[in-house]
Amino acid sequence: MKLVLRTALVGSLLASAGCSYLFGDEGLFPDTSDDYKNAREMDPIRLPEGKEEARLEEIYPIPPVQDDTLLAGEFEVPRPTPLVAGAGEDVVRIQSLGDESWALIAVAPGQLWPQVRSFLTSAGIPVGRVDAQAGLIETGWLDLEGQTMASRFRFRIEQGVQRGSSELHVLQMRQAGDVSGWPGRSDDTAQEQEMLRAVAQFIANSADSAPVSMLADRAMSAEGKLTMEDGANGTSVLRVGLPFTRAWASVGKALEDSRFEITDRDRSEGVYYVRFLGEAAEEDGGWFSWMFSDEDENPMIGRSFLVSVVEAGDKAVTVGMAPVAGEATLEKRDQQALLTLLKGNIN
Repeated sequence: MKLVLRTALVGSLLASAGCSYLFGDEGLFPDTSDDYKNAREMDPIRLPEGKEEARLEEIYPIPPVQDDTLLAGEFEVPRPTPLVAGAGEDVVRIQSLGDESWALIAVAPGQLWPQVRSFLTSAGIPVGRVDAQAGLIETGWLDLEGQTMASRFRFRIEQGVQRGSSELHVLQMRQAGDVSGWPGRSDDTAQEQEMLRAVAQFIANSADSAPVSMLADRAMSAEGKLTMEDGANGTSVLRVGLPFTRAWASVGKALEDSRFEITDRDRSEGVYYVRFLGEAAEEDGGWFSWMFSDEDENPMIGRSFLVSVVEAGDKAVTVGMAPVAGEATLEKRDQQALLTLLKGNIN
């Protein structure tokens, strides 16, 4: 009887007072969403002498900004470039250059790592060795159907060129001769390709529900391999963390995707001769739309440029852009805008 009376009493109070009884300024659960506006700035905490401050450091400190080059002049804030090249396309794409193939995946390495582990578990493939620091997963020896000799595979996960993307490389090895180490190239490229396609399809099917490995995420940086840097004589250049052969091909593809017409090229000199066609028409405008009003035409359209790809070490190049001889000088602001457009399509 007491329980019934108490319930009835609460019900009558709610009915008479309405929601203010619970959520009003004097209610049981007042709205505190605007309390921060009245907060006062306080001096930093001072510890007694001899006490360490390390335990009071930020749990999630903001990392230093790598790409700190600012566009010259005054301008409105532009739309951000895509985090991953080809944003809006498939999550997984098979890329090829010569005899080499790999999967380009639009997720960070920390998210790709558990997906590859899940693929091996689902396929019943034994794991022989794991090295999250190096991004390596090696299988045990497998007796494949139709093959007279056992094989094993090594999956290598590394950060992609664009931020938040990954690359997956597969290496195959036969159980013959010296098996203490891995070969530089697969013994059977057909097996390598088949395994790469199988794991890529699995990742594409499970991308929406993939977990994240914090261990792998810390081990493999997801910052990408592209940065804007200051070049010589007040210019700007893109630094691309790829060897020259692949960088040359990637820049050529990116130029076409960025609406540049390649009129000529000289690989030995590392130079593309291009003409800017302008961005494709879109409802919201292209990347350059923030620089010009609806009545103005982008003055870069129709201009010709030299795009240089210069080696900057074993696994890096710098990409610069300059007007061809006889053309008007290229303002730093316009140069940075063109390079940023190109940057969003390099992979």
